[in-house]
Amino acid sequence: MTSSARTSPSHPRKLADVGAWDLETDVAIVGFGGAGGCAAIEAADAGAEVMVFELASASGGSTALSSAEIYMGGNGGTRVQKACGFEDSTEDMFQYMMASAGPQADAAKIRNYCEQSTAHFQWLVDLGVPFKDSFHAERAIMALTDDCLLFTGSEKAWPFSQLAKPCPRGHNLYVEGDNGGPLFMQIVTDNINRRERISVHYESRALTLIIDGDGTVVGLVVRENQRELNVRARRGVILCAGGFCMNEEMVRKHAPMLTRGTQPIGNPGDTGSGILMGNAVGGATINMHEGFVSLPFYPPASMTHGIAITDKGQRFINEDSYHGRLGAFALQQPSERLYMVLNVEDYADYETASYLGAPVAATGDTVAELEQELGLRKGSLSHTITLYNEDCAAGEDTLFHKAAEWLKPLQPPLVALDLTPGRGVFVPYFTLGGLDTLPTGEVVNEQRETIPGLYAAGRTACGIVRRAEGYSSGMSVGDATFSGRLAGRQAAARI
Repeated sequence: MTSSARTSPSHPRKLADVGAWDLETDVAIVGFGGAGGCAAIEAADAGAEVMVFELASASGGSTALSSAEIYMGGNGGTRVQKACGFEDSTEDMFQYMMASAGPQADAAKIRNYCEQSTAHFQWLVDLGVPFKDSFHAERAIMALTDDCLLFTGSEKAWPFSQLAKPCPRGHNLYVEGDNGGPLFMQIVTDNINRRERISVHYESRALTLIIDGDGTVVGLVVRENQRELNVRARRGVILCAGGFCMNEEMVRKHAPMLTRGTQPIGNPGDTGSGILMGNAVGGATINMHEGFVSLPFYPPASMTHGIAITDKGQRFINEDSYHGRLGAFALQQPSERLYMVLNVEDYADYETASYLGAPVAATGDTVAELEQELGLRKGSLSHTITLYNEDCAAGEDTLFHKAAEWLKPLQPPLVALDLTPGRGVFVPYFTLGGLDTLPTGEVVNEQRETIPGLYAAGRTACGIVRRAEGYSSGMSVGDATFSGRLAGRQAAARI
């Protein structure tokens, strides 16, 4: 079929306008990242013929760009958790993740994720994904050693530590450095290449869905070699095309908070096209205003001893929280400047170890000198530090409940880093909204009725992760791989 400039994600093609099918399969999958790859494997293993359409020239998606930490636990613990001496409760994991997602939490999805988490771990192991039975005790964004298990969120921080017993659930692959993503996608790709029921079309851009007169999704339009091809999907189409962080117009429209970020985290295909395709056939979108946003202030872990303050000289968070929680709270402050104040000794190897990139705003041999250099109201920072130091001496942060292990008096000389977005600090972000789906991956409309033949997973769908305030590293890859599997299985079972 000849190319048409009018073909767009927001205008589905009618079956009546399809003269002939150029390709036919049972299940068509848009996107070959973690979600699409796992969906393809599950669908094929359930007996379906699968075609994967990937706009890039190789597999990977945003999963390949990540560290591929995977958030898993519950059911007594994964093999790694048990080997490292941790017993994890499904209920604790559920309560933590429910609190993390906040009022927009999807209890059914989170419950299913937690109950099936150790089985998901074993499924990954069976694919050949390697996990070392070792614990990385240091506070870190990711383990740059080859260790596997670490705390990757706010599990040990207030208020979460009061709601559920803390347990480390971040699982890094058995590889040194930040190389988990490429290794993970290579393993998934190798598994797909070994399955005769799966064929992969690279450099193939999905343009729009094809629907029949009843609104059932029956196929997909793709562009390959400058030609539009009609793809029949006998059992369904699974949209695994990522989020929309690379679409500036959509970000401004739906998640304006994220415009204060400095670096979208994703691949060039994260343009929201999958979301638009699903929306065009009646799929509802939810949580579109939310995103992950971060101020990655650790490593070094010693930065946690500092305090984050506004330009009023006041704290606004417990600094032992996850860096995404700090980022979200930072954007909510009615303040023109944000700073992190810490002892010079805790500044440590910040300049070589940190991702933050926050410039030094001021130094002071006294609190009054630092206060003056920052342009704060006289006495404001002094008051905050006096109260904080009193709490440190007593071993209890009475204002923000930072854990006792991180309470250390602030004693000059002091240094203040400028945490203000837009003033040099690194503020990465990505979107968390997408198509509304059932736990099975079936896309639903505003009345939560399923769109026959349509499924979504990964960041194209709105999954278990709902906001930055409660994010933990590993939840995205965990959600993408797990939701991809469920969607693949469900589509393959459709008659």
